[in-house]
Formats: sequence, C-alpha cells, structure tokens
Amino acid sequence: MTNKLFTYIFSICCAFWLSLLQGCSPYFHQPMQSAKATLGPPSPAYKDLVSLPQPQQKVVAAVYKFRDQTGQYKPSEVGTSWSTAVTQGATTILINSLEESGWFTPIERENLGNLLNERKIIRSTRAEAEAITGKKEPNLPGLLFAGIILEGGIISYDANVVTGGAGLRYFGAGGSGQYREDKVTVYLRAISTSTGEILKTVYTTKTILSQAVDFGVFRYVHFKRLLEAETGFTYNEPSEIAVKEAIDKAVQSMVIEGMLAGFWRPKNKEDLESQVVRDYLQEKEDILNSDIHGNLMAERRSLIGVSGAIGAMYYKGDFPGPEFKFMGEAGLRISSRQNIGLDLRLGKGQLATDNGFQADINYAELDLNYLLFPKLRYSPYAQVGAGGLVTGSFGDIFSGNGFNPYVKAGLGMEYLLTKKIGIDLNASSAYLLDDDLDEVEQGRFNDYFWTGKIGINFYLGQYK
Repeated sequence: MTNKLFTYIFSICCAFWLSLLQGCSPYFHQPMQSAKATLGPPSPAYKDLVSLPQPQQKVVAAVYKFRDQTGQYKPSEVGTSWSTAVTQGATTILINSLEESGWFTPIERENLGNLLNERKIIRSTRAEAEAITGKKEPNLPGLLFAGIILEGGIISYDANVVTGGAGLRYFGAGGSGQYREDKVTVYLRAISTSTGEILKTVYTTKTILSQAVDFGVFRYVHFKRLLEAETGFTYNEPSEIAVKEAIDKAVQSMVIEGMLAGFWRPKNKEDLESQVVRDYLQEKEDILNSDIHGNLMAERRSLIGVSGAIGAMYYKGDFPGPEFKFMGEAGLRISSRQNIGLDLRLGKGQLATDNGFQADINYAELDLNYLLFPKLRYSPYAQVGAGGLVTGSFGDIFSGNGFNPYVKAGLGMEYLLTKKIGIDLNASSAYLLDDDLDEVEQGRFNDYFWTGKIGINFYLGQYK
C-alpha cells in the first residue's frame, strides 16, 4: 500500500509541475502578508520613451482633457458590472508620460479654474498686505502659454478579442488552462495654438492578457482512501499599466513624428539617424504589413528549399501486431507566393509486425501542400500526394521492378526559427493501390501505413 500511494503521489507531483509550465510566474507570487506601499512600476514602453534623443528646446504643451471615450464597462460573466473597463485618469497618465519623455514642458490646464482662483487669492492677499504696510508687493509672473495642445483619448476597448484554452483529465487527475485577450486603443494629436493646425495624429494599441490555470486530482488510491487535491491561479494584466504603456508609446511616436516633420528638433542633427528612430521606422513599416492581431504578414519562404526528416512508420496490413519502425528522408521543396507548395521526397524506412513480417522499403513521392498562413512564421498545412515504394534499391522505383504505388494525405505544422530555417512536424497516412506488399491478399482494404516525422526545412535565399 505504501509503495502504491508513493507512486500515485509522485505521479501527481510530476503532473502538477508540468501543468505550471504554461505560466507559473504568478503562482509563486502568492501574497502571504500585506505589502507596504511602493513606487509605481514603469510600463514596458518606459525604456523606449526615456531613450529618445535630447531636444534642442522643450515644447510647452497643454493637456485639457484626455478622456476615456469608450463608454465600456468591465466584462463580467456573472452579471452587469458598473465599473469602467479602463482608468478615468488618463489625463494624469499623459502628463506624466510627457514629463518622462524629456521633450515637453507640460502646463496645468485640466483644473485651470483652481489655478486661477489660487492666483486671485494671492493677488488679494498681497493687495491687503500692501495696504497695511504701505510696502509694494511684487506682481505675479504671467502664466506660460502653450505652443501646442495635445488632444485625444482612449477611444476603444474591445473585450474577448482572442479567447482559448486547453485541458486534460485522466483517471480523475488533470488540469486545464484558459486565456483571454482584450485590446485598448489610444489616439493622440498635436494642435498648433497659433494656427489651430493639427500637426500630427498617432495611435497605439495594447493587448490586455487574462489567464487561468488549474490542476486537480480526485481518485481512490485504496479502499476507503480518497485522494483529493487542487491548485491553480488566475492572472489579470492590470488595465492601468496597459493604458500607461499605450500612452507612453503614443508620446514616443509623437516625438519622433514631429522630429521627422521638422516641428521640433533634436539637440544634435545626427540623432535623426539614431537607433531608436530607426527602430521606430522599421516598426512603422512592419505594422503596414501586419494583421489586426499584430502578426507580421510577409513573404517568408523562398522559391527553392531542401529538407530532411526522421520519424517512425506504423504498418497496417494483413498481419497482426504492427510495430513502430524508424524512417528517414530528404527532399526538395518548391514554394510559391500563395498558399501552395510542392515537395519531392526520397526516403528509406521499414514496415514490420511482431510475428515475423518485415520489409525494408525505399520510396519516392510528390506532395502538394496547402499552407493556411503562408505569411506568418508558423503555418499549419494540409497535404496530399502520391508516390511509390519498393523493397529493393532506389533504382527499382524507376525501373518498375516490385513497384508499389500509393496515395497519401496528412497534416503538418511548420515554424520558422529564422529567415531560412523551419521546423516541420508532419503526420500522414499512405494507402497502397494494391494488396501484395506483405504477399497476402485478404480483407476489403489494401495495405496502408502511418508516418509521423519531424524535419528541418532550409530555404535557399529569401523573398525581398
């Protein structure tokens, strides 16, 4: 009983640690006690914002209102929520970002009435003091006036842009994970106070991630001994940090766009060619060729490529007890600018059962691939093809001696590690057009076999 219980507990622990691989970071930050107040963490865009070149002269900027214009409330699965989806303090966030950029001198305009009232109190107090003492009091300095006004706001909050999840349960033990992505969009425009001209308009977006992972076990490990355990975590990206990141990115974009247009200048002219400007221009070019989820849509696969793969074959024929056997292949790949690709492959493997049947085979095949996402780094694909195999040498394939033709269909996934190298996972089934490979003809169906493999595709050159 002790050994059996130990085995169960060990299996549960292994499955538990594997279940945390989806995103275990929040799990190890469980609060054990109340925390003291700290400085607010910077947004992920803060580093790029403060890396901007130094300005020749700071721009005096006024922000009256930078509001939440979405009208959205927090998504709720249990009923109506009257809490707003995004922060109502976006004006304060924008002023902070302007200050952090080092390019602007923000001036108070959101609560201008309070400022003017306070200046009235100062003038009145000084006038009274001057009347009592007879000593002239100094005048208040004039208020700064803005060179530009920054307007805009949070104009969109889209909930459940992407949702998904996965789970597995076996013999009362298992786990599951779910995720959801929302998206917030910010627009920012600069207006000249002298002419009213809108100098530049930029907009940025930021996704907001929510995820939940849980694991549990419920099973009898012995008579009247029930083992039950569960754990998990939920992580919600703070919407305020997401809004801060989007606003930081918008301010960075406004500074660079204004620099390039000549509305304001960097301290050194060479800064127009600095790395941060080049990165921004590259990002701007990439975003023109991206889909709504930010995936870069580009021609990635060159016309010609070579490939190699290893895997296993699983024979299904007239003999019982099929076994998995090793296979290897090499091929030539022809891609197009569309979804279609061709593979010419030569391979060697073995088909066998545990009761004595064994055949060493060589094969050649031509496959037609249909890629679902040819312009992304990853793409599932469907495959159909035809070929032939022989139990002799490769020369017998072309001579027709012992030639066994077949048709095949399969599914695969290719992921491009670099611009020229891709990892290819594939599973297919090949159906022979005759039933004499194992020299036994019986049943309604011909012999066939399954193939599962992992390979590397190397593309010669790339699309420009």
